[in-house]
Amino acid sequence: MSQPAKHPVKHIVFDIGKVLIHYDPHLGYQDLIPDENERRWFFENVCTHEWNVEQDRGRTWPEAEALLIESHPDRAEHIRAFRKSWHKMVPYAYDGTVEILRRLIGDGHDVTMLTNFASDTLREAQVRYPFLRDSRGVTVSGDIGLLKPDKAIYEYHVRAFDLEPSATLFIDDTLANVEGAVAAGWQAVQFIDPEQLKTDLRQAGIEIS
Repeated sequence: MSQPAKHPVKHIVFDIGKVLIHYDPHLGYQDLIPDENERRWFFENVCTHEWNVEQDRGRTWPEAEALLIESHPDRAEHIRAFRKSWHKMVPYAYDGTVEILRRLIGDGHDVTMLTNFASDTLREAQVRYPFLRDSRGVTVSGDIGLLKPDKAIYEYHVRAFDLEPSATLFIDDTLANVEGAVAAGWQAVQFIDPEQLKTDLRQAGIEIS
């Protein structure tokens, strides 16, 4: 999804997960729960997406683990393994997108990041992937208790980095987050792959050297 640029783009904002680095929780459990069907059941019924999102909102891992262990005491080891095995869930960066990020910054564009991420795992990711520190700054949902696609998080990012919303281009893999940015008055494109992103940037008037 993309919209034609109505104003020249002055600010470019990147999402992180599945735009700059890969994320797949199944990768953290391939040894612990080898059976694919059981692993799928576990993520659909125990460590669900909805449960994990609350860590992105700021809930601590001990609080999150205690909540699930109370309901699923027989799964305590697997529940605690989510945080312990998190590093396996983000195994590599998307080199093509990272190259675009670096070229945009090198060309003098104003680049920031806006991500739904737990505070501690984002800092861990920044150590593993130093390019996550290359932009002017990052808004982390877990730091401020707000989540995309809530309008408030886009408004927070605008204030924090002194952006002009109508001149801001957001890049996110999730359609709802793209739509949230548009609702907040931003321009936005849905990330598909690096080549499509290059096309989207050109259509927004941004050439990459």
